[in-house]
Amino acid sequence: MKSEKLPASSKQQRGEQFKIQNYPNFNEEQKLWRKGLRAVVGLDEAGRGPLAGPVIAAAICLASAKFKVQSSKFKMSVQNSKFLEIRDSKKLTARQRDEWYKILTVHPDIKWGIGIVSEKIIDRINIFEATKLAMMRAIKNLRIEPEFILLDGNFILEDLSVSQKAVIRGDEKIFSCAAASIIAKVTRDRLMCRLSRKYPEYGFERHKGYGTKRHRESLKKHGACEIHRKSFRPVRLLPGSRILAGADSANKNSNAKISLPGLPK
Repeated sequence: MKSEKLPASSKQQRGEQFKIQNYPNFNEEQKLWRKGLRAVVGLDEAGRGPLAGPVIAAAICLASAKFKVQSSKFKMSVQNSKFLEIRDSKKLTARQRDEWYKILTVHPDIKWGIGIVSEKIIDRINIFEATKLAMMRAIKNLRIEPEFILLDGNFILEDLSVSQKAVIRGDEKIFSCAAASIIAKVTRDRLMCRLSRKYPEYGFERHKGYGTKRHRESLKKHGACEIHRKSFRPVRLLPGSRILAGADSANKNSNAKISLPGLPK
């Protein structure tokens, strides 16, 4: 009996479905665990593109000997099954990210750290260097010595002597990077919501500092505030480079003064 050939479109759909069902996974971590490495750290950031607020990175380390997984799913009780499959933070709803944040940050076999770099430092050293600095701070706050680092992106941290691997779209492919992306994103979103209380005219609680139409209109109307990134073109090109007056002395360390649940002190 001749086997029926699938149309090309069906094969493509099956291929796409296979990829969706199998990413992110633990392939990269397991390769390193099999080599005897235990402190394998996943890194990702949130907030490279916004016009305001800090860039935040998260570092995740799984206790490989204890961490039990099956088909990239946690063996734990979750109220709604749709939260079982982890994804890159950009592919989850805000509610899904919050659910995963709760799971990841209290799991006994997961260690994590956060690194925050303010908009003032971003303006001074540029967003790329600030992103790397945030990642360095996240590793420091992880409070363990990494043996290997998996990064989402196309760069490594040159100042670290630890072995590293950069993976483009790593937050979509590597479990540790996906988990780090969620913690970084939720942490930053919560921070921007709190900052919106101080600067209600900008609507930070809605767009989290990204250059939406509403945000740009607010910038034109009110000028920039203390947490805007003055080196970013839409802010830099404001007429007269207007900056909303405020208590500058109170804002110098504004990011550090805002406490968030689970943030390392």
